[in-house]
Order: sequence, then structure tokens, then C-alpha cells
Amino acid sequence: MNTSTSNIEQNSLKSSWKVKLLYDGDCPLCMREVRFLQKKDQGRGLVKLVNIADDDYDANQHCGIDYKTAMGRIHAILPDGTILTDIEAFRYVYEVLGMGWVYAITKLPIVGKIANWIYSIWAKLRLPLTGRPNLETIITERKAKKKCHSNICDI
Repeated sequence: MNTSTSNIEQNSLKSSWKVKLLYDGDCPLCMREVRFLQKKDQGRGLVKLVNIADDDYDANQHCGIDYKTAMGRIHAILPDGTILTDIEAFRYVYEVLGMGWVYAITKLPIVGKIANWIYSIWAKLRLPLTGRPNLETIITERKAKKKCHSNICDI
């Protein structure tokens, strides 16, 4: 586990969380956003950050959102189990942190649709834009890594 990722999660595990944000800890741009959100959270634990790239990520603990689904788009989970995706997820997280004005304009229907359309393009291009392999390759490598951690791999 990446030490900076581990520290981010440990600092956000307080029981007072208002929203749980699933993020890709292997994505450099995602990590930049996560560090920004952590700074804005100021140790209050309002946003619980969950790294889906961790080997021990368990979809059952996160409303059944499996790794592949989580990699496809941003997900936020409310304490009551409500799942938010795309711009709505970002908007809610920013509202919780007192920065709702950043995404406020996306509440307008036409602006929200345009913002979600732009986000969907980003979500599809995120891996190649950050120099990473395609999702199928990442999943295959992840499965192989899990097998090795279970002492099933050939060394």
C-alpha cells in the first residue's frame, strides 16, 4: 500500500463522515484531487476516502461497487447508502466541505448535462491520459497480483 494513500485514508476514517468517496489511488490526477480534498477537510473526517486500488478493497463494504465499476466513474456514498456518481458526486463532496459554490452552477439542468458529458469524456480518457494501460489490462494485472498475494503464483 502506498504510504501517502494509507495516511490519507487513516486521516479520513473518523465516524463523523458525511460522504464516502471512492478514488483510484494509482491515478496521479485523482491523487492530486484527493490531497486537495483532504486539505480542505482539515482533519474533520467529513469525507471518508476509500482507495479502490488497494489490494484489500472490498466491494461488499462499499454498496457492492466493484473495482471495475468504480474505475469507470467517480462514486460517492452517503451514510444511508445512497450512491452518487459523476458531477453529482463531486458537487456533494464540495458542499460537505463548505465549497459548494465551486459546483453550484452544475445544478442548472443544461449546465449539469454539459458538465456530465464533459466528465464522461474525461472518465473514458483518464487512463490513457495518465499513461496507464487500458482497464482490461489493469484488471488482469490486479487479479494476477491477488493470486500471488494468496501464495498461488509461481515464483
